Amino acid sequence: MHYGHDLQFGTFITPRNDPPQAAVRLAELSEASGYDLVTFQDHPYQPAFHDTQTLLTWVAARTERIHVAANVANMPLRPPAVLARAAASLDLLSGGRFDLALGAGGFWDPIAAMGGVKLTPGQAVDALSEAIDVIRGTWDVDEHARFVVDGTYHHVNGAKRGPAPAHNIPIWIGALKPRMLRLIGRKGDGWLPSLGYLQPGDLERGNRTIDEAALAAGRDPREIRRLLNIGGRFTSGRGGGAGGGAGRAGVKATSFDGPAEQWVEQLLPYVLEDGIGTFILASDDPGTIVHFGEEVAPALREAVAAELGHAGSGAGDGGAQGATTDAAGGRIVAAAGQVRSSAVRAKRRDGIDYEAVPPSLAAHAIEPGDAGYSRVKSTYMRGGSPGIVLQPGDPEEVAEALAFARRHPDVPFGVRSGGHGISGRSTNDGGIVLDLSRLNTMRVLDADRRLVRVEAGARWMDVAAFLSPHGWALSSGDYGGVGVGGLATAGGIGWLVREHGLTIDHVRAVELVLADGSIVRADATQHPDLFWAVRGAGANIGVATAFEFEVDEVGEVGFAQLAFDASDTAGFLQAWGDWVVDSPRDLTSFLLMGGPRPGQPPVAQVMAVIDSNDPDTILARLQPLAEVAPLVGQEVRLTTYEAVISNASDAAHAGQGEPMAKSGLIGRITPEFARDAAAFLESGATYFFQIRAAGGAVHDVPADATAYGHREAEFSVSAMGSPRHGTRELWNELMAPHMSGAYLSFETEQGPEQLAAAYPPATLERLREIKRRVDPDNLFRDNANIA
Repeated sequence: MHYGHDLQFGTFITPRNDPPQAAVRLAELSEASGYDLVTFQDHPYQPAFHDTQTLLTWVAARTERIHVAANVANMPLRPPAVLARAAASLDLLSGGRFDLALGAGGFWDPIAAMGGVKLTPGQAVDALSEAIDVIRGTWDVDEHARFVVDGTYHHVNGAKRGPAPAHNIPIWIGALKPRMLRLIGRKGDGWLPSLGYLQPGDLERGNRTIDEAALAAGRDPREIRRLLNIGGRFTSGRGGGAGGGAGRAGVKATSFDGPAEQWVEQLLPYVLEDGIGTFILASDDPGTIVHFGEEVAPALREAVAAELGHAGSGAGDGGAQGATTDAAGGRIVAAAGQVRSSAVRAKRRDGIDYEAVPPSLAAHAIEPGDAGYSRVKSTYMRGGSPGIVLQPGDPEEVAEALAFARRHPDVPFGVRSGGHGISGRSTNDGGIVLDLSRLNTMRVLDADRRLVRVEAGARWMDVAAFLSPHGWALSSGDYGGVGVGGLATAGGIGWLVREHGLTIDHVRAVELVLADGSIVRADATQHPDLFWAVRGAGANIGVATAFEFEVDEVGEVGFAQLAFDASDTAGFLQAWGDWVVDSPRDLTSFLLMGGPRPGQPPVAQVMAVIDSNDPDTILARLQPLAEVAPLVGQEVRLTTYEAVISNASDAAHAGQGEPMAKSGLIGRITPEFARDAAAFLESGATYFFQIRAAGGAVHDVPADATAYGHREAEFSVSAMGSPRHGTRELWNELMAPHMSGAYLSFETEQGPEQLAAAYPPATLERLREIKRRVDPDNLFRDNANIA
């Protein structure tokens, strides 16, 4: 029978260390010949062999695509917690190319000579079972219970979990005897025997034992890949190896000796009748490796596809999702399509039809039980636990993801462009998240016009690095970890805003996937209404997948980081605001303050970018502010915009709880605003209070030119806090009366009041009309929703 696995091929190379690079060269040859996997035996007691774990690391570094694994890891000499961390590290370093194959032991005298414990066959199975629990527990970083394994052979008592590997590392087990086979059925992801050690009927009996154990454990036998080590040689005439050229009705070959077409003929029954999904060629002969990889592997794939297509039972025809059993003993007799492990399925959330995930998205769909879940579940500020995260790779896959979301109108649906999401709306609890981080390419469209195309999942620090060699820059917030899509559909109040305007003011076209899945290009002449709306309210209109920006020529800039004694908080705020507004437009400044510090004066941190490479000009711009209050810290340097915005790490976001942030737009800082802002800070209601310059060139664009309507503002004000500090109440009392608009990217609350603050009445009514037309069912609802 066939278990629905894609057919894969690997090599099994002897890890000889003389000459040192021989095994590595064969691994590189395996990749060049199209293999999916390269493996090495693991005999730590053999001085003629490399240490396999070290060799795997070196091979992974020397290759780009192929997976690496031991064949099989010697568990009696590999402490499971240490092996788990080594495996996860190599998987992360290689981009998800490490697979774990385990063996219970067997060569007990040399194992004992190396310090291992000599076990009986039964003890070795029990020890391996405990080791698997330790390995899986180490990887399960989303499990917060104390990590304890109190086994007979392996013990863990409160060890830290992690790191999580880059992908769901499968655990394959080398086994022959029934007890080991039953362990595979209960806990393994693959069975890896060697054909040379099997007797006729062993594969059938082994599959039956594994399948029965899997079903008894509540698992689907399709979770378990069937791998097989094989050997042989190529000759010009038909060989007579065991089984000779027997077809499906005859005795199967157990070794292979003949031309490529004979190998294909002899291997085919192992796929169709025994469910083998991976053949691993044991050979150190370069010619044999190349011959098999280039001739046998593709021909066998074609033969399998043809047979399964004729039979109507193969993967790819959308067949049965569950297993069926015969009356004789519960053996699986029909299945189509590979399934996720029972451990992953156990963590699925109610309300989501996981089996309906489009095939094009399945490889990049991350569920709560997956290895990569901890890296995508949360945002910079908010702790999330979505039911599934979809990571499309092109607009067509975005359209398929939206179709999947439309079929789930009762679960939350968030869109994340790849950044940090202060508002928290790009993650959820139990819903669907559309993550655009794989859409991150950039290219120059027209150098003379400084026109570039940037996909929505890129981050602004990456954009700055891409533009810098050209002498270009694009104003884009103050943090390089922000995703392009979120900012370029909301506004974009960045370090160059007073001179070059908002980020949205540089958008010349946008590629947009609408709620119905249609893909459109919106610009000044094509879909001009969508082009208007997406610049300021894009989260309600569709999923922006790429932008065309006209960027600016920006060379070296001055970057100042100044700290002032702000004991007279109100006076300093007003003086800073006057300095910003009255300065030439080549200066943009942001101010940051926190809550009171007992026994210490309040400190105002001022950051400013001056678009000039002349030190005298830079200092002249800063000097008026330096005279306002005592400086307690300063750094002024000549640098690049790329360096200024490269202030984020590549670490996964790990927000906790629910963020609370309030936002507003104001004109000049008045004495009344400064007084109330000082009281707000003194109350301890906020730990992060920021005022950003938002005027200058922003005023040059007509208020009705984009959906960002409050272009008369000089400053954007935001504060972060929490309910227990009364942030909302004190904001409403002290700050809200001064506001004449809002910037929704820094607003966590949702509702009619927030919409009315963000969009003038005429703008909001126009947005409602567009929303009724392009998203009548309100698919894009989990945001500052224009219903």
